[in-house]
Amino acid sequence: MNITIDNPASAPQPLGPYSQVARVELDGGGALLYLSGQIAGGDDVAAQSRGIFETLSALLTAHGATLDDVINIRTFMTDLGDLPRYAAVRAQFLTATPPTSTTVEVPRLFRPEALIEIDVVAAVPPA
Repeated sequence: MNITIDNPASAPQPLGPYSQVARVELDGGGALLYLSGQIAGGDDVAAQSRGIFETLSALLTAHGATLDDVINIRTFMTDLGDLPRYAAVRAQFLTATPPTSTTVEVPRLFRPEALIEIDVVAAVPPA
């Protein structure tokens, strides 16, 4: 099994000492991409969500994938009352068959200004 862990230069760099993408090559071609949780700036959950999906898209693109390849999404929110605003942004970015999903409310995230954090797993088809 071949595993590559990196921070693609073409995507926004992480805010801490961690890697953003773990790529697991699959027998017969293709790969699974595990993306670290992402946060973004913005005054509200909609703006932060847009920034996160833009970063996720850049990370996936660096590995030959798109948001259509996402098979699992996990969302951590500090207020589930913001769920409708997040869902509206999510629907703009995830337009294919909806991935498996978990959404939970947490008391806080690692940055005090963060209202939402999202991580994904994507399946990259063989070249």
